Amino acid sequence: MRLFIKKFIDLILYGNFWIAVNALAMMLQGQYLLHHPLALDTLILFVFFATLFLYAVHRIVGISKLHEFFDVDRYAVIARYKHHIQVYAICGLIGMAYLFWFLKWSTQLALIIPGVLSLGYVLPLLKGNRKRLRDINHLKIFLIAIVWAWITVLLPALEYGINRPVFLLLMGLERALFIFAITLPFDIRDLKVDQHSAVKTLPSTIGAKRSRQLGLALLLLMGALVLFNFILGNYTVGNLAALWVSIGSTAFLLHYAHEDRHDYYYSGLLDGTMLIQAGLIALFSFL
Repeated sequence: MRLFIKKFIDLILYGNFWIAVNALAMMLQGQYLLHHPLALDTLILFVFFATLFLYAVHRIVGISKLHEFFDVDRYAVIARYKHHIQVYAICGLIGMAYLFWFLKWSTQLALIIPGVLSLGYVLPLLKGNRKRLRDINHLKIFLIAIVWAWITVLLPALEYGINRPVFLLLMGLERALFIFAITLPFDIRDLKVDQHSAVKTLPSTIGAKRSRQLGLALLLLMGALVLFNFILGNYTVGNLAALWVSIGSTAFLLHYAHEDRHDYYYSGLLDGTMLIQAGLIALFSFL
């Protein structure tokens, strides 16, 4: 039974279904906060399949460069189920490509920049050295924060015809700060891998402890922006409470994100803070 549970968790995490569900949750949260009727519409399903595709390709390409780390549990699992992940990538690509044509023209155009950045992040497309964007020193965490904020805030606004520039800017900054903060621990986890790949990250430059402190500071700044949105009338009391509880629980997990933690802590709990945040928004919606 224990082995079955582990295999199931590995399937959900390393088959990239978990991160795709978290992306879906962030999109539904965006729908709610933008006062749009909740529905698993074309855009949300597109983001789900696009996330499934991109993270699967990221794992396939990444594992081909990390043979020296196959003794690490997560890499061993990914290597063992590489062909399964390829199938999931194809499924994600088909779903993404089909749904793309049903999006608004403005949304399709707005997908060009995050699409190019995402493909450049996972594929070695840079001329000359055949590197990925994530292999450029200190760049990957900024790319992740920008793309996630773009996809989960700007795209829904365009698709649903919402024109509230100040609110969207503040909400986009909130999302970028949140994603940046929960991504920092992954760079702490990957210190040895990034050192092997000769990629400098914030934790390798300022250290793991200061990186956690930076993450906590970013969450505090996010909390201030949430309060500002509340003062401007963009958030209800329930929204404010939910986001602050999310910030507090995320800060707790960030504080204990050490390099020797099992990957379930990172790929499971820290990625899961997106789903937790969306769940809290729903839970506190009655306030």
